[in-house]
Amino acid sequence: MNKAAPLIEAAKAARKRAYAPYSQFHVGCAVESADGTVALGANMENACYRLGVCAEQSALAAAQQAFGLEKVRRLIVVGGPADSGEEAGAPVTPCGGCRQAIQEAAALSGHDIEIVCCDHTGEQSITTTIRELLPAAFSLGD
Repeated sequence: MNKAAPLIEAAKAARKRAYAPYSQFHVGCAVESADGTVALGANMENACYRLGVCAEQSALAAAQQAFGLEKVRRLIVVGGPADSGEEAGAPVTPCGGCRQAIQEAAALSGHDIEIVCCDHTGEQSITTTIRELLPAAFSLGD
């Protein structure tokens, strides 16, 4: 069995709580700590577009409160159009700003955080790391 399967299911459940009336693109995120504790987040849009929050940012904020960013080890992203149906789609990866936020957690933890990027069904996925997604990131020393 895929060791990320329970986290994918958690991220899918979080996706169902997304608030995306403008883009209709729903994303859920699960952040796992070193001890297996999980924090969830979903994207939340706003009529003032710049006030929207990505699922990854939402989940990282919850993770900070639940166990601290220094304990983050893995992040699962599940997303796609709201009306995607049962058919698999393309995996969704974190945007540039979210990659930078994940890098911050990686710098605090001293670990290259694993990121599993999935489509809305959780069936199509790619597994990568923050170093692979953002090789020239700003870090704590910058």
